[in-house]
Amino acid sequence: METITLNKKSAWKEVRDYLFILVAMLLYAIGWTVFLLPNNITTGGVPGISSIVYWGLGIPVQYTYFVINFFLLIAALKTLGLRFCLKTIFAVICLTFLTAVLKDYGLEAKLLSDQPFMASIIGAVFCGTSVGLGLSVGGSTGGTDIVAAIVHKYRDISLGRVILICDVVIISSSYFVLHNWEMVIYGYVVLYVTAFCVDQVVNTTRQSVQFFIISDKYKEIGHRINKNPHRGCTVIDAHGFYSGKEVKMLFVLAKKSESNKIFTLIDEIDPSAFVSQSAVIGVYGEGFDRFKVKHKKKSEPVFDLDDPEEQV
Repeated sequence: METITLNKKSAWKEVRDYLFILVAMLLYAIGWTVFLLPNNITTGGVPGISSIVYWGLGIPVQYTYFVINFFLLIAALKTLGLRFCLKTIFAVICLTFLTAVLKDYGLEAKLLSDQPFMASIIGAVFCGTSVGLGLSVGGSTGGTDIVAAIVHKYRDISLGRVILICDVVIISSSYFVLHNWEMVIYGYVVLYVTAFCVDQVVNTTRQSVQFFIISDKYKEIGHRINKNPHRGCTVIDAHGFYSGKEVKMLFVLAKKSESNKIFTLIDEIDPSAFVSQSAVIGVYGEGFDRFKVKHKKKSEPVFDLDDPEEQV
C-alpha cells in the first residue's frame, strides 16, 4: 500500500508541475506579445532573437523561437537530463502555441503604446515571473534559460545573473534593426526587471527554515515530523541555565512552505512547547539543494625513469 501511495503522490506532483509550466507560459506569452512586441521593446534570450528577426525580416516570432530551441534542447539533453528536457519541450510547445494565438491580438491591442516605460516594466514582470515559475518546477522557456540551468547545476550562481549576462548582446543588437537607442534602453530595463523577478520567484520557492524545539514531548513531536512533512530531526542535549533542568531540544531543517504544518503539529502535541524559527541562507544535502562545487581533476603522477628511487 505504501508504494502505491508514493506513486500517486509522484504522479500528482508531475501533473502539478506541468500545470505550473502551462500557467507560466501563458504569463510569458501575455508579457511578450501584448506589452513588449507591439511596442518594439526587445526582451532577452530566444524570444529577443525572434523579435529581432520579426522586425527585420517579418518572419513570425513563433517559428524562429521553436527552431532555435529545437537545436538547443538537443544539445542540452545530455547535460540536464531527460526529465528537465521533457518539461522544457512541453514549455516550448506551449509558448509557441500561445504566442501564435495571442500575437495577432497583442499587435492589434497596442496597450500602453504611448507609455513604453510602463509597457516594458509590466511586460518584464510577466516574463520574469513566468521564467521563475518554470525553473522552480524543473522546466524553462528554453534559450538562455537552458544555459542558466546548466551553469546553476554545477555552480552556485544566481540564475537571474546568468540570464542577464547572456542577454546583453541580444538586446544591444536590436539597434541594428530598430535604429533607436531609446528602445534598446527599454530593453535593458526589461532585462533587469526580468532577472530580478526570476530571482525573487525561485528564491521564494526554495527558501528553507530551521527550528529549535524544546518540549517534554520531543519524541512524539519528532516522530510526527519524520512522518509528515518527512523531515529529519536531531536531538540535542541542553541545560536550562536558570532552572538547572536537563532538557531535550529538537533541531529541524525544513522548507518554508512546511512551516505551518510543523507549527500545527507542535500545537496539537504540546501547546506549551518553546519554539524558535529562523531563516537560513542555504541547506545542502538529501531532500534539499545539491552541493555546487567544481571538482578538480586529479593529475596523473609523472615519473622520472632516470631517478633510481622511482624505478621498480
